[in-house]
Amino acid sequence: MQFINIATAMTLTGWSERTFWRRFADGSVRRDTNSAAGKSMVEFDSIKPHMLIPLGADDYPLVQAADGGNAEAQTDLALLFISHHKLKQGVAWLEAAVKQEHAAAMRLMGRCHIEGQGVDQDDNLGMMWIARAAAKGDPIAQAQMGAILQKVVED
Repeated sequence: MQFINIATAMTLTGWSERTFWRRFADGSVRRDTNSAAGKSMVEFDSIKPHMLIPLGADDYPLVQAADGGNAEAQTDLALLFISHHKLKQGVAWLEAAVKQEHAAAMRLMGRCHIEGQGVDQDDNLGMMWIARAAAKGDPIAQAQMGAILQKVVED
């Protein structure tokens, strides 16, 4: 059986923690009560029909890696949510990756702020995130900053 943290399950389903406890009580969602970490772990298969985006068994390694704190996987999962127009959940996964200083996540967070996707529209905050991503070595962010600097020089 495959298990994920309840917080991850909450982003996958959009359910609150309270809803999960009700579902555990009625047996409609299964959990691991013997978790070595002492955390409530949710059986991945038991929430599949309730996920906000289509994920299959082949996506479990990505979800597990994101759940485990892998910033690259968190960014990839964010992109899946964003591509399915689930912006709130996508931004939540970007925030997790940004906390780990993941450059691509910073660039994408900048884009979300500039476009107002899942967060308040804020060009300045968006530019700050893209500049931080460029400073971290993200090649796309570096190209974006280069284009902006070129435009400034031309004006």
